[in-house]
Order: sequence, then C-alpha cells, then structure tokens
Amino acid sequence: MSLMFSKTRRTVLVQGVALGISPMLTGPLAAATASTVSNGSVRLAFLLGNRDYPAQQDLPPITKNIRDLKAALEAKGFSVTDALNLDLAKSKTAIADFAKIVKAAPADATIFFYFTGHGVQDEARNLLIGAGVNPGQIGEVQNGSLELAQDVVGPLAPRASGATYAVIDSCRVSIRSAIRDRDGLNQVEAPVGCLIAFSTAAGKPAISPAVETENTFYTASLVKVLNAAADDTSFADLFRLVRRDVRDTMLNHPINAVRLVAQDPFIADNTQISVPLQPRPRQAEAPVYDAAQSQQREDALWAQIQDSLWPSDITKLAATYLEQFPKGRRLQSVEVARDGALEAAKILQRNDVKLYRSSFQAAATLDDATKRDIVRAARGDKDAAKRIGVTYKDGGTGQALGRYEGWLQYAAMLGNGIASYDLALYYRKLDQPDFAARYEARARELGFTPPPSLKSGRN
Repeated sequence: MSLMFSKTRRTVLVQGVALGISPMLTGPLAAATASTVSNGSVRLAFLLGNRDYPAQQDLPPITKNIRDLKAALEAKGFSVTDALNLDLAKSKTAIADFAKIVKAAPADATIFFYFTGHGVQDEARNLLIGAGVNPGQIGEVQNGSLELAQDVVGPLAPRASGATYAVIDSCRVSIRSAIRDRDGLNQVEAPVGCLIAFSTAAGKPAISPAVETENTFYTASLVKVLNAAADDTSFADLFRLVRRDVRDTMLNHPINAVRLVAQDPFIADNTQISVPLQPRPRQAEAPVYDAAQSQQREDALWAQIQDSLWPSDITKLAATYLEQFPKGRRLQSVEVARDGALEAAKILQRNDVKLYRSSFQAAATLDDATKRDIVRAARGDKDAAKRIGVTYKDGGTGQALGRYEGWLQYAAMLGNGIASYDLALYYRKLDQPDFAARYEARARELGFTPPPSLKSGRN
C-alpha cells in the first residue's frame, strides 16, 4: 500500500465528522434516568467528499469512502444524499438544502452528516476545505472552507428528542503548522443531542492511502463496524467500536510508518438518547423455554451493567456477561462498557484525581441529564465528566468546588482538553501557578487550542 506524505515527510490523513439522528431510541439507564424510547423511522444522511485539490494534495480514497459508506448507511435504513467535489458556495447551498429537509422531518429522525476531504485548524476554528482550494495557502483556505461549528453542526443540531452524529474524516494539519506538520483539528464540545467524531485525535495528523482502491483508515473501520455490528448496538457505541478498530488496525499494520502514526479517533458525545443501528423491529419467533430463560438471564445481567455507577463494578459484571454469554445480543455494547470502565478505574487510582465513589452516587436532587452523565462518566466518557463538573462550579461551597475540581481532573485525564484548560484558568485565579501550568500543558497535549476570546480572559 502506498501512502501520501506531506512535504515535511509526515503523513497526513482525512478526518471524519458524522451527524446523525436516530429514530429508535433505547434507554441505557436505570428507571430514574432512563432515556426516552422513540418509534420514529426516518433516517437522513448527507455525505460530502472532496478529492479535487491542487497537485500533490489530491485524495484518491474519497470517492470510495463516499460509495462504501452510502451503501452501509442505506442498509441501516438511511435515505442518503451524497455529493463530490463541491466548492464553498455549493457546499453551503447543499447543506442548507439538507437542513431544510431535516427541519421538516419528525423530531426523532436520525440525522447523519459526514465529510471526507482536507481539514485544517485556524485560530481554534475547524475548517473543512472546499474542492479546488490549496490546503497550504492560508488565504485560500480561510475564504474557501466550511466552518464546522457554524456551517455544519449549527444548522443540523441540536435535536432535543433525537440524536445528531457528525463525522469528519479529513486532514488534520492546521494552516499555520502545515509546513511544520505539527497540529491538527481542535477539540470541540458537542451541543445537546449531538455526537461529533474525528478520524484521529485532536491536534494530530491522519494518514491516507494514495490509491483509489482503498478507504482511509477511519472510514474503512466505520464501514466495517456498521456492516458487522449487532442491530441492538447503539450509534454511540458504534463510534467507540470504530475507535478501537482504527487503533488496532494501525498499531498492527505491516508497514512500520503506519504503526508510528496510528490514529486514536476523537469523540465528543452529548447525545441524550440511545439510538440502535437498526431501526426496524425484527419479527421474533416464539422462543423455546430454555432459550427464553437464557434470554431473561442475559437481560437481567445487562440491566445490572447499565445500572452500575462505579467502574470496577462495571468491569466485573461485564466479565461475567462475556463469560456466560459469549454470543450475546449485547456483546459489543458490553465490550464498550468494559473498555471504558477499565480506563476510568485506572484513572481513579491516580493521586492527582480527587474523585471518589461517593461522587458517582447520583443524589436525588440531580436532574435526569446529570444522572445520565454519571452513568456515562463511570464508563470513561470524558465529556460527561466535564458536564458534571460544571454543575458544581457555581455551588459556592468548599464541597461543591472540590467536586468541580475532581470531576474536571477526571475529565482531563480521560482526554478532555477543554476541561483541562478550564482547570488551568481556575487555578490561575486561585494564584496556584504550578497547577495552572500543569493543566495548561495537558490541554495542549490533548490538542486543544483555546479561541482568542478565551485566551484573553486568562488574566
């Protein structure tokens, strides 16, 4: 396999964003915090791929990316609109037209947006470069690119009773560091009802095969998992399975250069409901007695896993499930919960993360959204952990501020660069420069570039 390299001899890739809102919603939480289940059946997807760039910037896999992902989404009940090689004006028109269709759709419709092409960062903004634009020319890029938050996520999200999935599989090299090849897309927070996925970690480059017969690494895994995952698997779990598959594929690749730049896809999740991959109810045959009993046992154990609020408990229950039901209906979701809880449990053992079991016990006074976030945080969700911390920031008391610090420390160690930078600002105001410097460095390590307005508020 041949690979495409930048002039600085470092590989660059295409990074992905997927926006999707699923009609059928299943609640992954206990009764007090259960998500609403929807009976909607409308699924809409818009796929935009740009291959047509100046010489040496061409991206051969783009057409195959679009074609293969379209087929996979159609198999899941999506009505798919796809477009290739659109400049900025045509891209905005196409997205506006799609947004009108989304607005007219039922509130619980599933919306999926995907971009594959060159992407860069400029002044903390994530730009998706239009066809024909030279990614190495700052002026061209600034005047010829979609802005992710404003032009894509804004028109399509939020959806209070649905879920929007935005996937960006694009080049991760920022404008100013294109020559140095050091920077990538910026960390983002997803609005309510939205999940945003990048093909690699914030601030990191992604690589692309230089041939038309192969997908980019991220899209190859996305299509593979979409086609293979069980119908009951949620879209949120899908993206975590894709993340695992990308890492495993690249870390075990026969080409050493690929192993050296193995991608770790970024996910920002603020969806409020659980949406299964397959929207259509299946015609279930009446089970025989033994099979029905086995299904009841599996369902009961799955319910225990869902209701657990402490990472080590989740890992034990997941191990039991995987041992007793190695071909269970929720096998992949249990694996996702186990993997996230294992990472969470490891972080909670750190001396610099002041968060304890009592913090995970959802108080009766917490709203349902925060209770759902506690469930997610116990499974290693960095964004849920940050949102929980923010609820304590304005508490005013020492205990509340202590929990604010603890949750943000936890979020930062899980990979939330925005939470880390917030902690840096917090410690700076407390005149604790050592802590401030530590978390500011962590934010940079995680690929978060604060916007100029936030930088100016540091002092």
